[in-house]
Amino acid sequence: MKQKRELEGRVISLATKQTVIVEVVGFSRHPLYKKMIKHTKHYAVHSDVEGIAVGDYVKIAAIRPMSKTKHFGMVGKVSR
Repeated sequence: MKQKRELEGRVISLATKQTVIVEVVGFSRHPLYKKMIKHTKHYAVHSDVEGIAVGDYVKIAAIRPMSKTKHFGMVGKVSR
């Protein structure tokens, strides 16, 4: 069975009632200069979890497509 893709990120927007925008930060190494490069990506996430605010860190997982842009669901809040 295939593993679900799980990511951690920070809530940057409470777009609508059941949708939040989560920013996931990743790092990669430049192939020639070996410098760490930071890249960010925003995901539209389906959320049934109450008590989520902007700035909270959350865990998200891949789910079936719920709309044109929502392919992730909220797993829960992460303490930092």
